[in-house]
Amino acid sequence: MLYEMLLADLAAELPRAVRLQSLVRMVREHFGCGAVCLLRLQDGVLSPVAVEGLVHEALGRRFVVAQHPRLAAILASRSTVAFAPDSPLSDPYDGLLEQHVGEALPVHDCMGISLYVNGELWGAMTLDALTAGTFDQDARDSLQRLALTVAAAVRMTRLERDIRALRLARQDSPVQLGDRQEGEILGQSTGLKRLLHELNVVADSDLPVLLTGETGVGKDLFARRLHQRSPRKDKPLVQVNCAALPETLAESELFGHVKGAFSGAGNARPGRFEAADGGTLFLDEVGELPLGIQAKLLRTLQNGEIQRLGEDEPRKVNVRIIAATNRQLHDSVRDGHFRADLYHRLSVYPVPIPPLRERDGDVLILAGHFLELNRGRLGLRSLRLSPAAERALCAYAWPGNVRELEHVISRAAIKALSRGADRADIITLEPELLDLAGSEPLAEPAQTASIPKAAPHPLASLQQVTNQAQQAAIKQALDATEHNWAAAARLLEVDPSNLHKLARRLGMK
Repeated sequence: MLYEMLLADLAAELPRAVRLQSLVRMVREHFGCGAVCLLRLQDGVLSPVAVEGLVHEALGRRFVVAQHPRLAAILASRSTVAFAPDSPLSDPYDGLLEQHVGEALPVHDCMGISLYVNGELWGAMTLDALTAGTFDQDARDSLQRLALTVAAAVRMTRLERDIRALRLARQDSPVQLGDRQEGEILGQSTGLKRLLHELNVVADSDLPVLLTGETGVGKDLFARRLHQRSPRKDKPLVQVNCAALPETLAESELFGHVKGAFSGAGNARPGRFEAADGGTLFLDEVGELPLGIQAKLLRTLQNGEIQRLGEDEPRKVNVRIIAATNRQLHDSVRDGHFRADLYHRLSVYPVPIPPLRERDGDVLILAGHFLELNRGRLGLRSLRLSPAAERALCAYAWPGNVRELEHVISRAAIKALSRGADRADIITLEPELLDLAGSEPLAEPAQTASIPKAAPHPLASLQQVTNQAQQAAIKQALDATEHNWAAAARLLEVDPSNLHKLARRLGMK
């Protein structure tokens, strides 16, 4: 019966995610087990692509094969591999089963099989049952036979994807058909899927792209995806953090210089444009570029030429520009901080990246990814979220977006250890360890530095109180932006250069 149902699915035209999810659901029902997981192998890491019976955040886990002996044993064999209930090998899914969240599973059956597609190792399927003896010899033989049908389903999804790619591709450009670069842009929300599809289409063009979005949404990952799926993917991707470029050296960094062009220029040096020739130049935080450099950048975009500092002859460059900013550049244009002509050159194809709070359900998938990263870094047996912690993560607004989520999970894991958690146990993170209230954006710094109303006499001069309030506000903004002065200036709604001057006056620089 199972094979007939799987064959019917193969004959139907289904989206990849639906086909694979249907497959694991049918496998779970057929074997009467607690959980089934289909995993894709890439560069020594197994990534779940469909799960049934595991918590939702398991989809974000990335299992390094070398750290999980059961998974390594399954991949090393072409036959079904079963583990006895008393197997000493750690189970990668400890604490992740839906019906037993946070619990170890000392008595249970486990088996799995490696999957080969077109003769190459593609990944694996694992099955877990809570009752010892569920996976007898007949079940193991059945899984062995089933592996061919599962591989056929995987092959079908690949063929369907390749056909769609060919339909979208231009006749004169290479088509990228590999499974690579699904990337670390994790999530299954409708908005994210729509955005990734849009990026796949625009990647094939040479249009300048302007990525916009709040701090921490991962604009660099989206820029990398654009490059990797473009005809320029075999050429360099060069990233420039415009906010970190000193104004006095920005021209040299971007366009290069000749020997003796300025004091300290002992040798000629190419700039970032030449380094990216033939490939892509990613201008991160492009809104922070000084106006003088903006004019030179505009000339390069118009003419396709750069001129090294101190050199008379221009040089031709062939570079695709991807820019990113968390500013509203049209407001900067209105205020005179950004050139209108450059803005229109960069924003030929604007792409807004949605904040994490608008990506329904993606919080837990991303949390699962960061949990597994920290489990490996800290040498833990298992690290997971309690149901209450999951609810807290889903209810939080995430002003710092994905970057803030990563830091919240990392802090919570370290706090759990510092409070006596045993690395050999399943460590469950509760809401109080997440400390989400402490991750809120700027509180009202002026209140913390104000003079108590009940004081009969001033405790300090007005200038001292003002300085203290300004210092507190700057420190809080820097903490919230990982000491990024440009981002802190935006939070405080001041010009970056004025913030630097104020910090120097206050003795903070």
